[in-house]
Amino acid sequence: MPPKPAETPQPTDLRAAIDAPLSWIGRPAHARWLEAHTDDLLAFASGAGTPHGFGYLDADGGLRPGKDTELWITCRMIHSFSLGVLLGRPGCAPLVDHGLEALRTSFADDANGGWYSAVGPDGPTQPIKEAYAHAFVLLATSSAMLAGRPGAAALLGQAQAVHTEKFWREDEGMAVESWNEDFTECEAYRGVNANMHTVEAYLAVADATGESLWRDRAVRILRRVLGYAKDYEWRIPEHFSPSWEPLPDYNTDDRAHPFRPYGATVGHWFEWARLALHAHAALLAQAGEGDVGSVTDDVQWLLDGAVALFGAGVSEGWDVDGAPGFVYTVDFAGVPIVRDRMHWVVTEALGAAAALYAATGDDDYAAWYATWWDYAHEFLLDATGSWIHELDPSNAPADSVWPGKPDIYHAIQATLIPRLPLNPALASSLKAGLLDA
Repeated sequence: MPPKPAETPQPTDLRAAIDAPLSWIGRPAHARWLEAHTDDLLAFASGAGTPHGFGYLDADGGLRPGKDTELWITCRMIHSFSLGVLLGRPGCAPLVDHGLEALRTSFADDANGGWYSAVGPDGPTQPIKEAYAHAFVLLATSSAMLAGRPGAAALLGQAQAVHTEKFWREDEGMAVESWNEDFTECEAYRGVNANMHTVEAYLAVADATGESLWRDRAVRILRRVLGYAKDYEWRIPEHFSPSWEPLPDYNTDDRAHPFRPYGATVGHWFEWARLALHAHAALLAQAGEGDVGSVTDDVQWLLDGAVALFGAGVSEGWDVDGAPGFVYTVDFAGVPIVRDRMHWVVTEALGAAAALYAATGDDDYAAWYATWWDYAHEFLLDATGSWIHELDPSNAPADSVWPGKPDIYHAIQATLIPRLPLNPALASSLKAGLLDA
């Protein structure tokens, strides 16, 4: 039978569509542009393989010489290429398998459990066990399992056990930061960066496995961190003592530290906002046919927190120092500290804007989304098909904090979040066929 002709819009509907505010989100033409950029990113990263996983890339997509192979980068690449498999992109499956083999062999500590943070030709070079990197093991293996890759489910099971036994603290509702090699000494530092990626991983694992325990843990972390954020006027404190007391002066002598910078990190406000919206949508979906009204009231704090964090990120991070772009960090009065612009902050702002538009329908979020893609197009997207990782305060390429281009994780997710529902997590949504649904 021939296809049914498209229904002609009625005049009133057509007039309303023409008069409505413009939103790129949900438009097929914009989705095609995003899809092309997804493919550019996968192609750019395809040469990242090392004998031990995936390496740190330079500005042109080659491997940076002299660098160890790091667990967090390897896992973020496994996740990214797993998304490629779920998108039906030929060539991604062997790359996922290569990364999984590295988790089984080079990175694995068969004697003590867990995975080393970095390895080289002669074995482990950083024999510590970090919550940050182990969160990405969970994310990578859950995505690879959904992509149908051999051995991924077994690795995910191991990662779940390690996280439960070593990193998750049930009495605190948070994850600890790091351990020594044999898990006998826990670092006397707590950080919300590692916990942020733990939330992302726990939500992904909950959807991939159907085990709601992981979602419950993610929500507990969110509740605590959003509480800290509210106490600090939505400038999230990053660094804490072992008893979870904020340390606002931490790293005052190393203010541009790549993982533990002084002050509050603007990009994380957007990232936490988006994760809160994913959790909000997941809890509403979990309610099913029950008393959705009461559940909506119970989870309103997640939506409210996301709105507040996004607003703080715009007002204190965007275009605040005489040039477009997001500053990297501010102090706890909102004064910019490190004014270099990191590409990942823009990707997370895009994701948060798309998520808030999906959650609220507020056209202001769609407008910010378009503004930040225009900024990215002017200053960050380059001829290699990827993003310049860092810009100076005048938006010229820089490398004072992050030389080269470690991976494509943030950028590829920015191309998919606007095309997927808030629930389930990205890989599960792709597996379920919800792209552009």
